[in-house]
Amino acid sequence: MCGQVSNNIAQARMARGYTQEQVAKAIGISRPTYINIETGKKEMTISQAEALSSVLRIGMDDLLGSPDGASVFSDIIASTDKYKQIILNSIHFGSDSDGKITKTKLAKLVYLADFIWYYEKSKPMSGMTYRKLPRGPVADVYFRALDELEEDGTIIRQQSGPAIMFSLSEDKALTSKISDEELKLIEKIGSVWQGKHTKEIVDFTHEQLPWQICRDGEVIPYGLITQEDPERVYGADW
Repeated sequence: MCGQVSNNIAQARMARGYTQEQVAKAIGISRPTYINIETGKKEMTISQAEALSSVLRIGMDDLLGSPDGASVFSDIIASTDKYKQIILNSIHFGSDSDGKITKTKLAKLVYLADFIWYYEKSKPMSGMTYRKLPRGPVADVYFRALDELEEDGTIIRQQSGPAIMFSLSEDKALTSKISDEELKLIEKIGSVWQGKHTKEIVDFTHEQLPWQICRDGEVIPYGLITQEDPERVYGADW
């Protein structure tokens, strides 16, 4: 494998904030084997290249480079517009009968939308970076996205005892960035967890491999969810 290809792999991994160990686990090889691939000491198999492309969320052309060896790798900056619409529709479909949902539960519904979509389609719904935080996997942009949605009047924030609650300012959420199939998944996830306590969904996501296997504060590779058993991906009430 040429040095440029191994450099593309290293750049893609670092751009996503993943460690070598995380990527190795996500594609099902040992860390020493992955290091040899990233440093150009070992050739990738086709299946390994496809797995890397999926985990690092980069096209095969960008991963392997152009025919003359020149790097065509460029980091893909995910738009927050679609992520915000996922948040809004998670509120719409996952809030309780009073139209409100806790900040923590909302974060978990959005996480499940991204990671279940990846489990089914080998690509995330939003492409945002998630980290292992004390209350579960949370996207880096989650808190900023909520602030911006509140500032533009799209959502309403309320304090209810120790909990922060959110609701929509209008009855219907925007869907222009979301496909019909993606919307159906968001609706399904909302219906499964609607009316359940926040602790239940926190405990559920804490039992999943992506949260279990990562260290506190680490980026959670999407690919880890593909190694989970279906019942631990969807839950008993799916």
